[in-house]
Amino acid sequence: MSQKFQSIKGFYDILPEATPLWFKLEDTARRILSQYGYNNIRMPLVEPTELFVRSVGEHTDIVEKEMYAWEDALNGDKLTLRPEGTAGCVRAVVEHNLTYNGPQRLWYMGPMFRHENVQKGRQRQFHQIGVEAFGFDGPDVDAEQIVMLARLWQALGIQDVELQINSIGDADERGLYRQTLIAYFEQHMDGLDEDAKRRLQSNPLRILDSKNPRMQAICEGAPKLMDVLGEASKEHFSRLCALLTGARIAYTINHRLVRGLDYYNRTVFEWVTTKLGAQGTIAGGGRYDTLVERIGGNATPACGFGIGLERVFLLMQEYGVVASNSPDIYLVNVGTLAEQKAFTVAESLRSMGLNVVLHAGGGSFKSQMKKADRSGARYAAILGDDEAMADEISLKPMQGQGDQVRLLLDQVLQHVQPT
Repeated sequence: MSQKFQSIKGFYDILPEATPLWFKLEDTARRILSQYGYNNIRMPLVEPTELFVRSVGEHTDIVEKEMYAWEDALNGDKLTLRPEGTAGCVRAVVEHNLTYNGPQRLWYMGPMFRHENVQKGRQRQFHQIGVEAFGFDGPDVDAEQIVMLARLWQALGIQDVELQINSIGDADERGLYRQTLIAYFEQHMDGLDEDAKRRLQSNPLRILDSKNPRMQAICEGAPKLMDVLGEASKEHFSRLCALLTGARIAYTINHRLVRGLDYYNRTVFEWVTTKLGAQGTIAGGGRYDTLVERIGGNATPACGFGIGLERVFLLMQEYGVVASNSPDIYLVNVGTLAEQKAFTVAESLRSMGLNVVLHAGGGSFKSQMKKADRSGARYAAILGDDEAMADEISLKPMQGQGDQVRLLLDQVLQHVQPT
């Protein structure tokens, strides 16, 4: 026997039974993003490795442990499968000078890749919707993106998600705080785990985000970054909070929320749920006002977020959200003339905007009707030789409501509305 292949660990198939709910999620997001004036951009899956080192940060988990990076054997280029989308989007904005004529609101969707432990809500190939706004320095765009996510959750039927926000200030403020934080943690070395000790000098803010139960008391007692912020950062955050309150968006200020990437400043936020266990963050983002300049562009304020689509999908299932790709009509055809004419009849029905599955492969009337029932179609359109000669069909409701009727093709829309 030939070898039977399986997908690689952490890389999975999305089967047809799941795709209707994926379509619902994706189409709803597209609609809402359009309502807010965001335009789609599509970037490559592969970028120069240095792009992520410079943007995400050399001492982040992504760069140190999770990237799928290699050297191209043909030309020696150092390449990486994108582990997140913001860096590639910023690279595209700089390369194509997209902000030349003014600010830009952009969004993208697609797979990202990180080599990490596989568990519920966490895969090595996962999917994100990313949203980025360039050229806006006020907190109004920060608030807009948060409100936009609240609208998305409502449209998807997702409940009981909590918004957590924080300000991590600007680089000079974090620099002062960093030294204070290192000094604090050095006084509690006996309580730090190995991961925290490794991060102490390179990225001490990330220790605050530790999920280790033994370290929660230490992290809770740490000095707060908010206490060392300057007036400009405090005002920005205060105005953001006022905008959210005005929009009736409930939030919690989480002083330990820092996000895991080096490029963030000022606003950071996450939408979290308790329904998915450890993988409770379904969307997160914030401002990154220095990133465009860091990778070769002009100084440009920016703000954005990413949505973890697998986690949102699981949450939709948790709340019983359903979707279907069942056809409007399953076209049954029995008889020599009917079989010959069925193809053109199906095309005529599709031209009316209806979703039609044409039975193929022959079979008795009874067996075809069983397949029509299994298809989930709202109606079976029955085409026998009698109907074919009269340019008619018989229309039978498949959901137990209404009587079977025989009618001309151009009368179908009087009985069946496209989904």
